[in-house]
Amino acid sequence: QVQFVESGGGLVQSGGSLRLSCTASSSVFTIYTMGWYRHAPGKQREFVASISTSSTANYADDVKDRFTISRDNNNWIHLQMSSLKPEDTGVYICYAVTNGPWNSWAQGTQVTVSS
Repeated sequence: QVQFVESGGGLVQSGGSLRLSCTASSSVFTIYTMGWYRHAPGKQREFVASISTSSTANYADDVKDRFTISRDNNNWIHLQMSSLKPEDTGVYICYAVTNGPWNSWAQGTQVTVSS
């Protein structure tokens, strides 16, 4: 019931930058807060950043000085990632909080940071 389009993943060297984008749409649900989680093999899935409909941003402590999340309209968000580290490697999964019964999750995009 929620459709996502993600872009911006790829391979980058340590210290480099990437910009992720995600847009969500639904014919039946209202989309509220959106953001990203990430999941690396062998590690627990972890929260990265979120942004509300009023553009209030929240970040995980280990990314707050390096990442910036923004929102261009109701359902288009961007994550500017700078000073990337190998430990930032993982599948970045866009999500949306809606007025439906549970959160909605995109397919995810791979981010790989080489040392």
